[in-house]
Amino acid sequence: MKYLLDTSVFLWGVAAEERLNVMAQEVLTAASSELYLSVAGTWEIAIKFALGSLPLPKAPSEYIPYAQRLWSIQTLNITQEHALRAGELPAHHRDPFDRMIIAQALSERMTLLTADRVLQKYKVNLIYCGK
Repeated sequence: MKYLLDTSVFLWGVAAEERLNVMAQEVLTAASSELYLSVAGTWEIAIKFALGSLPLPKAPSEYIPYAQRLWSIQTLNITQEHALRAGELPAHHRDPFDRMIIAQALSERMTLLTADRVLQKYKVNLIYCGK
């Protein structure tokens, strides 16, 4: 099964696994799980790191590829279809990164792994990963 990780789940899965619930930990470690990180998540991490609001042990240009290799997480690029779909979503959430990730999960028929309860308002398959 294909899973799209939101930014928090990606970061927690790599460095703070104890913040994830048991179901999320099982999905992240299952051999049958195909894990993806959106380029939108990569961009969000890079911006927050540059602003000083997200401490990382290395620069995102090193940390993200390292974490992706470690957990066998593939990259999901943004397409025009994703961008258009994000613009059509109801305004439950104003965060452009989350809106893009929701649009990608819908377009690609992926299950979204998230720690953001607001995203449950969207008609997307998701697994809530927080405790």
